[in-house]
Amino acid sequence: MNSIRCKVEQLAPFNDAVYQVTLRPEHPFEFAAGQYLSIIMGEKDKRPFSIASAPGSELLELHIGAAVSESYPMQVVDLMREHGEVLIEAPAGNAFLRHESHRPRILIAGGTGFSYIKSIVEQQIALGQNVETTLYWGCRTPAAMYYESIARQWHEQHPWLHFVPVVEEAPADWNGRINRLLDQIKQDFVSVNGYDIYIAGRFPMVGAARELFREMGVEEAHLYGDAFAFIK
Repeated sequence: MNSIRCKVEQLAPFNDAVYQVTLRPEHPFEFAAGQYLSIIMGEKDKRPFSIASAPGSELLELHIGAAVSESYPMQVVDLMREHGEVLIEAPAGNAFLRHESHRPRILIAGGTGFSYIKSIVEQQIALGQNVETTLYWGCRTPAAMYYESIARQWHEQHPWLHFVPVVEEAPADWNGRINRLLDQIKQDFVSVNGYDIYIAGRFPMVGAARELFREMGVEEAHLYGDAFAFIK
């Protein structure tokens, strides 16, 4: 991996819990859709974040969930505010888009795991692919679905992409599913055999998803998520 200095071009809140960050690297580097970078806080303190932008982008986009003062991610936000630049290591991760595959895809994001999925979808669009793709994004409430607008835009503009927003609590006028994320997927699919599945979110959710998908016939060589490297 390369160590690269980046200027903080933008640091703005999506909502009261998630920040959108754009970084300008001092020199371009290659990465694959779905890979991540690490913010270097110290010699032995490197904090990973999915790259939300697609390969070839001039700027790097991150989505940082930082709701609590002094928390692990808020320390990164504070560093960016204070210095206006950061040192990163990149790229990393093996759960990148297998763009040569023509198997149908299921993309699954929990919370800010959407940043990982965004890079993959934007790369599919850039490549002009029309592989049948179902995108699930699960949040606790509609207010937490911080980039709902772009996901609905993809759904409207690309017939091959089907966006399924899932929240646990919502008002009566909510245009989406009210359910737990994995329960919704289990309801929609009898089997996931034959699919390429990409997933990002909190480790407990990702671990539970793997167990569910095993029951649903997943081919684990086609189940991609960097969290699996840390989950037994």
